[in-house]
Amino acid sequence: MDLLRQLRQETLFARQRVYRAGEPTPLELIELDGLVRQGSPRGGQVWVKREDLSAIKAYKWRGAYNRMALLTKEESEKPVLAASAGNHAQGVALSARILGIRAKVYMPVTTPAVKRAAVLRHGGDAVEIVLEGDSYDDALAAALAEAKATGGVYIHAYDDLHVMAGQATLADEVVMSGEGPFDVAYLQIGGGGMAGGVANWLKTFYPDIRIVGVESAGQASMKTAVAAGKPVRLDSLDLFCDGTAVRKAGETPFAICKEVIDDFVTVSNEEVSDAIRLYWEHHRCLQEPSGAMGLAGLIKDRQTNPLHRALVVATGANLDFGQLARIADAAGIGGGQRRHLRIEIPERPGAMLALLETGLGSLNIIDFQYGKTHADEAWPVFGLSCSEPEHAALVERLKAGGYTFTEVDDSVEVRYRAIACEARLLTHPLFLELEFYERPGALHAFLENTIKGSANFCYFNYRYSGERVGHALIGLEFDSADKRAAFVKALPTSGQGFRQCRPLSNGEMQRLVG
Repeated sequence: MDLLRQLRQETLFARQRVYRAGEPTPLELIELDGLVRQGSPRGGQVWVKREDLSAIKAYKWRGAYNRMALLTKEESEKPVLAASAGNHAQGVALSARILGIRAKVYMPVTTPAVKRAAVLRHGGDAVEIVLEGDSYDDALAAALAEAKATGGVYIHAYDDLHVMAGQATLADEVVMSGEGPFDVAYLQIGGGGMAGGVANWLKTFYPDIRIVGVESAGQASMKTAVAAGKPVRLDSLDLFCDGTAVRKAGETPFAICKEVIDDFVTVSNEEVSDAIRLYWEHHRCLQEPSGAMGLAGLIKDRQTNPLHRALVVATGANLDFGQLARIADAAGIGGGQRRHLRIEIPERPGAMLALLETGLGSLNIIDFQYGKTHADEAWPVFGLSCSEPEHAALVERLKAGGYTFTEVDDSVEVRYRAIACEARLLTHPLFLELEFYERPGALHAFLENTIKGSANFCYFNYRYSGERVGHALIGLEFDSADKRAAFVKALPTSGQGFRQCRPLSNGEMQRLVG
């Protein structure tokens, strides 16, 4: 308890320092369907602390500045040292420039150029970047080694009481907003500095608040530490939520968190991606994966714990643009959950359409992968966006129809879109490049009106892209060259529900299937 009291005292002192480096961030109501009860001013509300609107688009400036502002004259004469691949590096850089001291930040060689540029933008001439190793651990070891050799002060990202006190100032802004009290707060955890500092301050003013620590399922270092009674090193680490990818919880944050965190929730990458989607759809803000973890934890936890007045923190928006494709692919469409099924059907004309008509019904197909690999059997993979009741009804329909199927969300073909197709099995193939209007039933109508009874499917490659027009590559095979020629002659280039249909040339087909 002495440590909690000391952290509270340091948070009071931090309030006098951190606002030299940045302005307070807003607290906003986020109106999520099914979460907020309209017309109820004090119940069923979710409030989000917008740390993504700070100077570095993340909360890390708070702790970095608070710690660096305490440097003695002798300590500030040598470059301070830090290791980070992201937001902490930017916080140290900004603080060094404001305080007029020098900083040397060690970053992995694999750090994207956009993140290195952000550090230099905030720090200017006050910061030097040293690229070291392939991982954060390599960069950390190098930074600590230089700190030991030179006597420079190492600024830790989370395992420092003054850093934690600086992060806690975001909770002070929540309290001062007057929107409390809150019944529950969902706080993402990496090393535990932000969660411990914020939870300690919230419980000071809202003694009855429930604090839920939210961790990615592949990096739950704090939950593991609490269960073991001490911080332990994780054998493996998922890097999707890179801002919270910490292999071992900090010693000081662990001592705090074990006292102030009431429950833990672990969330999947898909659940985090869906929370990013919700932030975008409702607030037009784009969170990095770790920035959306709190909201993902809220959505998951509310299934068993009723929601009244909740607080989440949007911790950062320093998203690597290259991650957008993976995030969009993992997020649900229209609020549904993505599911991938491999369904066995006979390899004969009409079997695929029959499955679409009777088995999948009116479900939203967002992915369709198939390549002919067997003369008698076919195993198409369908990606669906559906609710739990819709999924349960689908399972019953497939069972009633006698279909054999398997859930393949984590299969190689889904992760890498590996669509095998045996060219030697194809007879008089024809491949079509199709553009159709992205609305329910449009693709099915094209297949029903144009293909049915004319040919057999041998290939299908379609993925929902979010555009108004969908794109698919379809492979058909015919009994004879004459039937294929007749089909091509009668094929309309556009029609009801589709914008363009173009047969691939012989050369294009040969490059595709050999």
